[in-house]
Amino acid sequence: MMKLEDYKVVFASLGLIGVLLFASPTLGLFLHLPGGEKFSEFWLLGPGHMAEAYPFEVRAGENYMVYVGVGNHMGSSAYYLVYVKFRNQTEPLPNATAETPSPLLPLFTYKIFLEDGGTWEQPLNFSFHDVSFKDDRCLVGNLTVNGITLNVGKPALWDSENKGYFYQLFLELWIYDEASRDFHFHNRFVSIWLNMTTPI
Repeated sequence: MMKLEDYKVVFASLGLIGVLLFASPTLGLFLHLPGGEKFSEFWLLGPGHMAEAYPFEVRAGENYMVYVGVGNHMGSSAYYLVYVKFRNQTEPLPNATAETPSPLLPLFTYKIFLEDGGTWEQPLNFSFHDVSFKDDRCLVGNLTVNGITLNVGKPALWDSENKGYFYQLFLELWIYDEASRDFHFHNRFVSIWLNMTTPI
């Protein structure tokens, strides 16, 4: 049989639990419990805003477009850079295992500031100029990205197995780090393969 003192402890405990349950919405304003995983989204969509119909068979003088997007789920505002790069089959991509970017220089840069939960998306327009073919070699002289023409001088050898001169347009995501006061590769990149076709 319980004594009166035991009942007091039970009633006090139940009362305290009730007060905490009643006050829990208010406590949420003052207590910051750890949230879910912090991450950034990074995507590349085809001209119809879908993950399909990407340009592949390309030729000099034609205009092409894709959409690049970033989503911030880092738990706070973030400042991003998106570097647009262009490579042939032998040049290095970023290394996801080592978390290092490609050493290739960026051809174009998007600068993006996003609130937590915010998204950004923009078209990426590109075209090729001064493209030449000789023997088993293709040379892309100039690449225009969003209206800016750049001299790339990028060769590609004929791939007899896959039948084409292959290049890759790829984009790297970088994020500003407060501690170092610098941008760092965010270990995210997206890309599309391009087969440079000979003129008709």
